[in-house]
Amino acid sequence: MLFWQNTDGSLLGQENASEVSGGGNFPCLSNWRSRIVVAGMTRVRREKFAELPEALLDGIHDFIAVVLTEQGLAKNTAAAYEKDLLQFGEFVAAQGRRNWREVTREDVETWLVRLKRTIAHRSVVRKLSALRSFARQQVIAGARRDDFTALLRESLERRSAPESLSEAEVEALLKAPRRSTPHGMRDLAMLELMYGSGLRVSELCGLMLTALNLEEGFLRLTGKGNKERLVPLGSKAAAALRDYLSVGRPQLVKKNTGGALFLSERGKAISRKTFWVHLNKYAETCIGRAIHPHQLRHSFATHLLAHGADLRAIQEMLGHADISTTQIYTEISARQLREFHSRFHPRKHLGQDG
Repeated sequence: MLFWQNTDGSLLGQENASEVSGGGNFPCLSNWRSRIVVAGMTRVRREKFAELPEALLDGIHDFIAVVLTEQGLAKNTAAAYEKDLLQFGEFVAAQGRRNWREVTREDVETWLVRLKRTIAHRSVVRKLSALRSFARQQVIAGARRDDFTALLRESLERRSAPESLSEAEVEALLKAPRRSTPHGMRDLAMLELMYGSGLRVSELCGLMLTALNLEEGFLRLTGKGNKERLVPLGSKAAAALRDYLSVGRPQLVKKNTGGALFLSERGKAISRKTFWVHLNKYAETCIGRAIHPHQLRHSFATHLLAHGADLRAIQEMLGHADISTTQIYTEISARQLREFHSRFHPRKHLGQDG
């Protein structure tokens, strides 16, 4: 449910707020000093960023309204975008910028350089992605004539290759769950599905029984931006799912259980945090280190590419809107080929060049 919040904390219904502002798709934020509240998303940040110039705040919250209501962006993603944009707004305000027309490409470059000193590259890439989307929307809305993120220096936005597991490490991980317990059956099915189909952890934990078609061998997923895609099921994942559905899941069902595919001890949909805890328990036991759930998705793409899969097909299965996002995996594959060549080519062992 979308609400508009006035500066006194009171909530205006969307229809009422639009009526007061004179109609249109969104209330006039600059007149009403309103904020978008989606499940309390912005309330916790209101005081921290209250000193930002009004024009900067209004631009951010107009943008969040657009991505939520017109583009169907997930609430969690919108919340992350809002946080990143407010941080950038705080930075440019400190540089003396009072509105978005005054922001320059140099402002963005300076901000990125500072970020790189304190946070991981992946986080910098995410923040830049939010800023790029915002800058494009500023042009579309007529707030600016140019995109202030265009022509950024390549060195500032170059992406590092995501870390993936070796095929041997994945095999060891998949052998870790105890197949004799309902939790082990569930965990094996989740691991097989994440690696076998390249799901995001949020997609995996949010799966409903209705998304699964074992007869035809595919999943119907709704990913980022509410985009629907069909994902094939591998034979190993399908077998693990059949075992879980016939033996494991019935033992986890409670009175209040709904249609979630993967259930927790309480009979509810398993959370991302719980899955991560279980994943790391297995990883630390069988491969000697903790891992991130996304590494299974990266491994899915990397291993497919290494075995000759088409990049466009991988893009479709991963649900990437842009092929450039998928192309990062070609860097991994090329690097692995060079390492393999360096280790095993006979000319290398003879100490000869060429």
